[in-house]
Amino acid sequence: MSKESRDFFWPSYVDLMTVLFLVMLVLFVLSYKMFEGKDQENRENIARLQVEVQEKRKLDEIKAALSRLDDDYFQYNEKYKRHELLVDVVFEQSSAVIPDRSRAPLRRAGQNLSQVINSIDEKDVKYLIVIDGRAASFPKGDPRNITQREYALQLSYQRALALLDFWQNAGIKFPKDRIELIAAGSGFEGAGRKGDIRDRRFVIQILPKVGELEKRK
Repeated sequence: MSKESRDFFWPSYVDLMTVLFLVMLVLFVLSYKMFEGKDQENRENIARLQVEVQEKRKLDEIKAALSRLDDDYFQYNEKYKRHELLVDVVFEQSSAVIPDRSRAPLRRAGQNLSQVINSIDEKDVKYLIVIDGRAASFPKGDPRNITQREYALQLSYQRALALLDFWQNAGIKFPKDRIELIAAGSGFEGAGRKGDIRDRRFVIQILPKVGELEKRK
């Protein structure tokens, strides 16, 4: 190889190595950034999964505690995913007055519900207790199911309020910082209807709400 050829070869070779080095450096930096981003995403997914597992564990504990409700007064409806009151409270037609025969068992049911709720030692769990008043509809196709719909909603709401007032007057207490009691009326509507006089009653739904378990760092 002549001197001129050698003088041309080595600068070109050095330039090529420099370019290859820069390319490898850029690829390394890009790979590192991609790995770092993926690693951060994985850490966030793991943290989210840990929170979901803790929430699931708490909900399981709450479900187990609510299973201690006296089955003389409450049952869990698997189909509709709700706890329902079993006390036979069949209101007189167009009346929101709780029948005398139902008052003693209703008092015991309220006491049992209060006792179980207060025994659950989960401070970050709140409960929404919905007292759902109902009214029996007329036979299918009867126009009064439409013309009296608004009245039925009002009547069923008054029935729910009657139970709420009855429990409060009976001295049944729920922790105000953890329990939200709501009176509601579904009138002629709502899931789990019997289609007869037994719909002149109400159901109670207990809905636990799990808050943030721990703040993420």
